[in-house]
Order: sequence, then structure tokens, then C-alpha cells
Amino acid sequence: MSEHIATLGQLLDGAGTQWRAFDIGRHITKLDKQQFLAVEQAQIPYPYPLAGHAWLAIQFWDSKASKEPYVWFLKFPLDEQSKLVSASRDHFADMVIQALGTEITGEQADGTLDNNPYVFTPNANKLAAFNAQVKVLLKQPASQYYEHAQLYFSGQIGFDNWQNVALQGIADFAYRLHSADNLKHLQAAWPKLPVEVLQPLSAMLEHIEIPPSLSELLLSYGQTALTNYDVVAASAALRAISSGQAAGLSAQLVDCALNSPLGQDSDILLTIAGRCFKQLEQPQRLHVFMDNCAHHEKIAELFPSVFADLVAIATIRPHLLALLREENRSETLARAIGRLFS
Repeated sequence: MSEHIATLGQLLDGAGTQWRAFDIGRHITKLDKQQFLAVEQAQIPYPYPLAGHAWLAIQFWDSKASKEPYVWFLKFPLDEQSKLVSASRDHFADMVIQALGTEITGEQADGTLDNNPYVFTPNANKLAAFNAQVKVLLKQPASQYYEHAQLYFSGQIGFDNWQNVALQGIADFAYRLHSADNLKHLQAAWPKLPVEVLQPLSAMLEHIEIPPSLSELLLSYGQTALTNYDVVAASAALRAISSGQAAGLSAQLVDCALNSPLGQDSDILLTIAGRCFKQLEQPQRLHVFMDNCAHHEKIAELFPSVFADLVAIATIRPHLLALLREENRSETLARAIGRLFS
């Protein structure tokens, strides 16, 4: 059986399932099937590499059965060009076929991958966000925690009474900004939210193409936070705005952050590299960003790890490699680059 299976897509198709693939390493991003096929055949680099791996969520279901969809959370190693190491994927497919044959949605499917080396468990924020997104995609009702979150964000139970607001409720609320008055309530609530809610909420919004009106609020809020040296609030704004529909507003906040007194703060720099990476496809902004990393007090730790992270991203790699040859750069940046290769 296994010699006919060349890709995960073929394994899922051959088992008669409907399926979707998502990247969940950086943002939770649905992968187009053609793009996923090209990644599987190593025709293109994995678009969102993180720590040398592709972090995937594969959701699949038997179109004839009414059971809830299954999800595999899988991480596969990438080569130095960020292309999938197909031997690992083949090894995973073989293990699945040996355990289940092609009955991957059968009764025996639960628990068979528990000790599989390619399976991982996402953190609590990612799991809550993924669950919320899947419910929206499948047009299913939100979790039982959603209504309490709605009450909270509408200000009806007091913003200090956050202890009973469940993480899943925050995720469901974030993914349903288009429903009821959720967006209006969130915009009114945002400046009053305690840090205990702000941080998980921004960890949900970072996956969502939020509307421009919310990005405008976040830009203004983030600028104030930067002026006030408030790293936590500024990082939350950068995360929340990072996937917004108004990419220009996200870019503006990144520029403000890089040019602010917090521009060399490690939390700010790591948030930009991890969440606002699309803004670093612009060569001049990337130059400023890497220069800030080079001026960081813990340069020996920060600079090489950020460089390795960004050079793996295909859309940033050529600009970062061009920076290595750039004549017009600070002495500090030149030294930091020199240290990478010594």
C-alpha cells in the first residue's frame, strides 16, 4: 500500500476524506491545497518555517459520517532552503498506514498517533484559537464559554472580573467580531482591559484579518504605549494588528516601534520577528530592524537567533542576504554580521 502514497494529500484523498491544512507555527493560516501539494513535492519552500520545522494542523473528516472532524498536529523538519524533508513525511505516512491502513477515520483511529514522533500538542492559546477558527469554518456554534466572554467585553460584568472568562471564550469572541455588536464592544473595551485579558486576546487576534477600524485603534493605542515605555501593551498591539486587513497600519506601528525608545527591547524585537514578519519583507525596514538587533545589549544571543529565524523565510531571505553585502550599514551591524560567520 505505502509505495503508492507519495503525499499526505494522497493519503487523505485515498482514505475518502475531506481535508484542510493549516500552518500553525507562526499565525494560524489556511494553506491552499495547490500550495500544500507544491510544499509536499518540495517544489517550493514551506512559507512559514519556525525553528527549522513546518508546524501543521491537518483537519479531516469522512464526508459520509456525521462525526466531528479529526485533527493531526504535525511537525516536520525542513532543509536549509526551508523545503520539506520528505523522508520524515514518508515515515509518518508509513506509520499511519501500518497502524490504520486506509481507515484513518474509523473507530480505531483515536489514540493511534499518541507516540508518533511527528505529532505535537500546540500551546493553550493556539489550541483555543484553532478550535474557534474551525467552528467558524464549519458554521458550528461557538463553545459554551462564548456568551460569558461577550458579557465581559460588553462591560456588563466589570473589566476587573476577568477570572471566570475562559480562554476558549476569548478565542470564540475574537473569531466572531463580525457577529452581534462584538467589534463595537471590543473597541470600547480595549483601553480598559487588564493585562490578564489583553495578552491572551492579542494572541487570538494575531491570527485574524481584523477590520481597518480596529487596526486604527490598535495603531493609536500602540503608539501611546511606546511613548509610555509600556512594553506589554505595545507588544499586545503589535501582535493584535499583525494579520489585519490594513497592512499599511501594521507597517506603521512596526516603524513606530523600531524608531521608539523601546526599539531595542528584546520583547518588541521578538514580537516583530515572530508576528509582524511580513512587514520585514521591505528591505529598508528589515535593515533598521537588524540594526536594532545588533545594538541590543544581549547581541550574542539575540542577533544570531533572529537572523536564523528570518533567513529561513523565503520572502525575507534574499533581502537579508543582500544586507550582508550592503555597504551603507553601521559599524555595529557590520560587526554583528561578521560574528555570524567567524
